[in-house]
Amino acid sequence: MALPAVLALLAMLLAGAAAGVTQLRIEEGARAGARALARGDDPAAVERTVRTLAGGSAAASVASDGGWFSITVTDRVSGPLGSSIPWTLTAHASTRSETAGAGAASGLGGASTNGAGRR
Repeated sequence: MALPAVLALLAMLLAGAAAGVTQLRIEEGARAGARALARGDDPAAVERTVRTLAGGSAAASVASDGGWFSITVTDRVSGPLGSSIPWTLTAHASTRSETAGAGAASGLGGASTNGAGRR
């Protein structure tokens, strides 16, 4: 009787750890994407940066409002329980443009860059 309870607890702990690792990855991807946007990198370079840090299944959307850029990165929790429980985690980062003519030079005025990964 105790063994199934221990296995269920272990599975829940592993799922929680996978969710924590995924959240850390997408937060780092969002921060790096925001830094790239502030420097004036093109959307393809921002997408590559986010995917490198957040993982291949992460999706990023970029928005600009005046001289401010924001990026939202989403990804699903991986692992055996992550596929059976539809956990989608989100991280958001905003930054002010460091380039002259904020928003106009980058060509991101309200554009969205969505990854081909799962949502």
